[in-house]
Amino acid sequence: MADAPRGEDAVLVAVQSALAGRTGVLAGARALSHFGEHSLGWVGLATVGALVQPSKRRSWIAVGAGAFLAHAAAVVIKRVVRRERPHHPDIAVNVGTPSRLSFPSAHATSTTAAAVLLAQTTGLPLPVVLVPPMALSRLVLGVHYPTDVLTGVAVGALVGKAVGTAVNRDSGVEGD
Repeated sequence: MADAPRGEDAVLVAVQSALAGRTGVLAGARALSHFGEHSLGWVGLATVGALVQPSKRRSWIAVGAGAFLAHAAAVVIKRVVRRERPHHPDIAVNVGTPSRLSFPSAHATSTTAAAVLLAQTTGLPLPVVLVPPMALSRLVLGVHYPTDVLTGVAVGALVGKAVGTAVNRDSGVEGD
C-alpha cells in the first residue's frame, strides 16, 4: 500500500478531489492543455490577430513570439532541472504529456507571457483572466506540481515583460 500523499502530492490530490469530478472541469482542462501545447494556440491566436488588425501587427507578432520564447525557455529549464512529473498513485493523470519532465510548466509559462503581451496589445487585464485557469488546469490534470506552475508563471511574466519592453523600445513607445 502506498504512503499517504504529502507536500505537493497532497495539494494535487486535494485539488483533484475538489474539482476534477465537477461537470466540465476535466473537459475544460484538457481543452486548455491542447490549446497550450507547445504554445501553438497562442501562436495561432497571434497570427489571426496580426492578420485581422494590421495596425497592431507588430504587437500581435510579439504575442506569438513571446509565447514561443517562453515555451522554449521552459523546455530548456526542464532539461536542466529534470524533475519528473507527479507519480503518486493517488494522483490521477488526466492527459498525455510530451515528456516526463515537469519543472516548470511550459503551459503556465507560455500562457503568462502571452497574457502579459496580450494585455499590452489590447489594454485589457488579461493576465488575471487567462493565467489562473491554465495554471489550475495543470493541477487538475495531475501533470504538474504547484511549484512547477508557479515557476512557470514567474518565468512567463519575465519573458512577456522582456519581449514587451523590447518591442516598445524598438518602436519608440515608452514602457512602464
